Amino acid sequence: MNYKQDPEELELVNDCLKHDRKRQRQLYDKYKDAMYTITYRMLNDENEAADALQEAFIQVFRGLKSYKGISSLGAWIKTIVVRTALAKRKSSFMFDEIDERTQKIEPIQWDSNLTGDYLEKAIKTLSDGYRSIFLMVEVEGYTHRETAEMLGISEGTSKSQLFHAKKALQKQLKEVMY
Repeated sequence: MNYKQDPEELELVNDCLKHDRKRQRQLYDKYKDAMYTITYRMLNDENEAADALQEAFIQVFRGLKSYKGISSLGAWIKTIVVRTALAKRKSSFMFDEIDERTQKIEPIQWDSNLTGDYLEKAIKTLSDGYRSIFLMVEVEGYTHRETAEMLGISEGTSKSQLFHAKKALQKQLKEVMY
């Protein structure tokens, strides 16, 4: 399936490339809230999230000429934002390499009473590595291969860390909900 470029989006990009400050502000205003949410979820710190967002938008405007329109502008910006947030936190990630052949990963069963508030609070309690992988795969929709490439880990490690993140969330949610 090919992405069909939105003409308004293309016009916005072209105006930004011409250094039209008003249009640059429009681009920023259009995406800042959603992108801040991503950085905050990943970094779990308001100041770091704001710094990551600022750094990411600097990269967006510097790299806008390389935007090819293969995906939506929002998806392209999101990739930059996620990578920027990861770079800020990457040094504190702790991953255990686990042999996939010896680990049986079974689906996690979530409680039917689960609400977004409970889940959001539980996600914040996860370690940086678990939280990042959970958010990248389960919330942002990245594949394990994409996640592994961005984090510099194996695909198996991404899968196992997601498994452990879900187990930790399940435990945390049982404590909070019951």
